[in-house]
Amino acid sequence: MHKKFDLIVWDWDGTLANSTAMITDALVQAAQQVGLPALEPKAASNIIGLGLRESIYALFGDLPADMAQKLAVQYSANYYAGESKIPLFAGAKATIIELSRRGFKLAVATGKGRRGLNLALQHCGLANYFHATRTVDECFSKPHPQMLDELMDDLVVTPERTLMIGDTSYDLQMAKNASVQAVAVTFGAQSHDKLVAYNPVEMFHQFDDLSAWLLGK
Repeated sequence: MHKKFDLIVWDWDGTLANSTAMITDALVQAAQQVGLPALEPKAASNIIGLGLRESIYALFGDLPADMAQKLAVQYSANYYAGESKIPLFAGAKATIIELSRRGFKLAVATGKGRRGLNLALQHCGLANYFHATRTVDECFSKPHPQMLDELMDDLVVTPERTLMIGDTSYDLQMAKNASVQAVAVTFGAQSHDKLVAYNPVEMFHQFDDLSAWLLGK
């Protein structure tokens, strides 16, 4: 990729972090633990990318507030029990470091909470390579464009010079809502068939191929 973009914004879970299975299992187990109807893993994985509150509503509708809170607390307990063990996709760390060395501005826009993202960045050693980050604790959940709008404002980059990379329809729709081009990856939460409808500029099935495109290999 020639330096067509100045700012590359990354989703976290399912795009840089190989966390889809762990998030899915944490949700499925949490529903069972609080006595909700059995949750199909595919349904759980399809809402990855939304904020937790929006995910609960998408999966279970308008639950009573106390039950929604119990589910959120149980999911968080399940998730944080294994969060430190979540690996990045092979090649992801080296790619971020090389993009930074080449002068790209790098950012994260994620449906994770601030605590979760900060822990993830600390565990993987990449915190110093991202110029700015936004989580669902500070912004509206995807696909609202607020995360991208704020990142572009903070880093003084225009939409046409910004690229969003993500693994869900929420990432791609957020990019569209912010007038930003997007790249889709299918090695995370959602399939090619679900993502292709959003007309990403490129779609990659392996992180190595994404890395090669970004670095012009």
